[in-house]
Amino acid sequence: MINVDVPGFGILQLEQLVLDVNGTLAVDGRLIDGVAQRLLTLNEQVSVHLVTANTHGAQLEIDRQLGLTAQRLTRGKEREQKAEFVDRLGAMQVVAIGNGANDAEMLRSAAVGIVVMGLEGASSAALAASDIATTNILDALDLLLHPKRLVATLRC
Repeated sequence: MINVDVPGFGILQLEQLVLDVNGTLAVDGRLIDGVAQRLLTLNEQVSVHLVTANTHGAQLEIDRQLGLTAQRLTRGKEREQKAEFVDRLGAMQVVAIGNGANDAEMLRSAAVGIVVMGLEGASSAALAASDIATTNILDALDLLLHPKRLVATLRC
């Protein structure tokens, strides 16, 4: 668990990490360098969950590289499915990371929503729904590996 007291924001007790795959962890179906190592370290503190519609058809390889099995989503209803997944885990214990319009509701529902403005960009809906914006996934994951960065970013 990641425990951190953020003045003006509240006490965070994060037990679950929910990650969009395409556009967030991977670009054009290829895992971004440095992601696997960070997720391996984070998996010692929180339960790591991947959610995807497998847009590029490369999820089996990404699962193999990460040692995880992604939650496959039905295309066309990703937004609802991602938000429902976060809610089932207990939204107030979830940090969610994504970049697309279909990530907006999970980012809004989670205790902490982080949008990644990477090579595929970020939707305005995801930006509006998030608590934090980063320019790449490595910075987003590093916020969790170094929780005082969360305090510096979120405190009021």
